Amino acid sequence: MTAITAPAEASTALPTRLPTRRPLGHLGEMAKDPLHLFLRTRRECGDLGIVRLGPVDIWLAQHPDHVEHVLLRNAGNFTKDTRGYDLLADLIGNGLVTAQGATWKRQRRIVNPAFHRKCLQGFTVEMQKSAESLSERWLAQTSSGPAELDMGHEMMTVTLEIACRSFFSSELAHETAIVGRSVDTAMHRFTELLNNLLPGARTLPTKRNRELWRALRELDEVVFRIVADRRADANPRPDLLSMLLDASDDEGGGMSDQELRDQLVTMLAAGHETTGNALTWTLHLLALHPVWAKRVAEELDSVLGGRTPGMEDLAALELTGRVLDESMRLLPPVWIVGRQTAEADELGGFHVPANTFVYLTPYGTHRHPDFWRNPEAFDPDRFLPERVKQRHKYAFLPFSAGSRKCIGDRFARLEAMIVLARVLQDVSVETVSGFKVEIEPSVTLRPKHGLRMMVRKR
Repeated sequence: MTAITAPAEASTALPTRLPTRRPLGHLGEMAKDPLHLFLRTRRECGDLGIVRLGPVDIWLAQHPDHVEHVLLRNAGNFTKDTRGYDLLADLIGNGLVTAQGATWKRQRRIVNPAFHRKCLQGFTVEMQKSAESLSERWLAQTSSGPAELDMGHEMMTVTLEIACRSFFSSELAHETAIVGRSVDTAMHRFTELLNNLLPGARTLPTKRNRELWRALRELDEVVFRIVADRRADANPRPDLLSMLLDASDDEGGGMSDQELRDQLVTMLAAGHETTGNALTWTLHLLALHPVWAKRVAEELDSVLGGRTPGMEDLAALELTGRVLDESMRLLPPVWIVGRQTAEADELGGFHVPANTFVYLTPYGTHRHPDFWRNPEAFDPDRFLPERVKQRHKYAFLPFSAGSRKCIGDRFARLEAMIVLARVLQDVSVETVSGFKVEIEPSVTLRPKHGLRMMVRKR
């Protein structure tokens, strides 16, 4: 492990700028291929480099020490006052992902009990039901031969179903399709709006904006109706909505309908989107590496013997867990974390002025050659316990870190492991010849045109 060496004049020195002659700097490259831009910046500028996006300078920080400073040691000085989070708040509301300060602290205190281990045990039943239903459907589709499926769609569908069952005690039937379509529309539009610096891009009544506004209205109608129905229902249910309705802050106040809406939409969008992509990429990587897929299948057969796993089985599914981690290292659903300094600071030995945009890049950090040998290779053995102990604690951050670490990290991991373990006992997955897989860095890292895969009964 190497440490960052501070320049001779750490109090005034600035990082290297990535050269550009374009009027808008690196904005075009950021819009077209930000992942390549991250890696190029580290190669040419080092662990901390400056890129120009139109009129704004962005500091790209890719060393684990940077992660630790920004998200833990001096997290209070690195706010979410960025264009990306402002736009995300417009789309999903002022929930745990976008809220700040006292508002966020209050929300976190109210929501936190819902993700304790006891509550997760209750959610496990819904995860098992959805995983079993998915596996049964795939077995029916492959009964007479392999079936070609869009794995991105399949995984988004099952994770949305799990979210609806866990949050609302319901599959919502017709409403699930509305929720999924609305979230998908918002995620696609987020990328377009983030890369568009033209005045009025968010507010003009263009066709794309009208589609977005309609999708958000439909989503609001579903969520507000569910909240109203539940407030009128005297019978509590074992789901997240009931927990939030019963919860209160230190002053005894509960959440308003708008606060409930923002939390539920945030969790629906962020929760099912991130886990759905993590599952999609994991199955894709296993299809590309059949030797590892065979080892996973052998572990599942040995440990589970055909049954659906529960929380108590996860520790024994050691290899499957390492495969999931390696997938989230190579293709992390949360691929970028933006912050802005409230006051001047120092990062990696460099002076950081106030109001500087500092972007952490898990995609780049997960490929830092000082911490990951042959970083582009798929090697789940990187996550053997003895190798994890030797590595920087913040070289791997699939769920961010610090006080703003994803509150649903254990929920997401449990969900992903249950779905993987159930379906891979029944089917194997293969690539589709000629299908080009493209990565779309939106709010999460997702397959741009879906991900076609062959599913074959084992």
